[in-house]
Amino acid sequence: MKKIFLIITLTVFPVIAFAQNNDVQMGSGLNRIGLTQGGFFDCSDPSAVNIKVSVWGFVRFPGKYIIPVYSNVNDLISYAGGPTDEARLEEMRIVRTDSATSKQKIFNLSYNDFLMDPDIKVDSSLQSLKAGDVLLVSGSPRFYLRDYIGTILSIVSVLISVIILVRQK
Repeated sequence: MKKIFLIITLTVFPVIAFAQNNDVQMGSGLNRIGLTQGGFFDCSDPSAVNIKVSVWGFVRFPGKYIIPVYSNVNDLISYAGGPTDEARLEEMRIVRTDSATSKQKIFNLSYNDFLMDPDIKVDSSLQSLKAGDVLLVSGSPRFYLRDYIGTILSIVSVLISVIILVRQK
């Protein structure tokens, strides 16, 4: 029993103590309630290795996430509350920093291809997320009828105000 404890201590402790990457953690954080404030979300698995990734763009809850290492892009979008109405799922990008060269690589990802064609072959490196990845969900704001009506009414009200101002002089 002492030998097993000694072996575990000598192998696990140096890995944890001298880990260079702050984007990887074992288990969940000690203060899980405090980590759900603002744009920082803790979706970690207490019994697994967890990584820190970010989701930015047209999702319901953009921000930094602590997720299990076995999560994929679909899971990350689900953790972020799903895409908004304005999201263009055919133009997503993953920004990954290479730890050896400190250069960033951008991978284009089309979510619609996954949905429409189940036989599509996708690079295996894009199936799983790595520590420090940033998922960018692009989109463009849409104007609805109420937005057009609001814009037209504001222009009309300014014109009426100018006419009333000119007539009073």
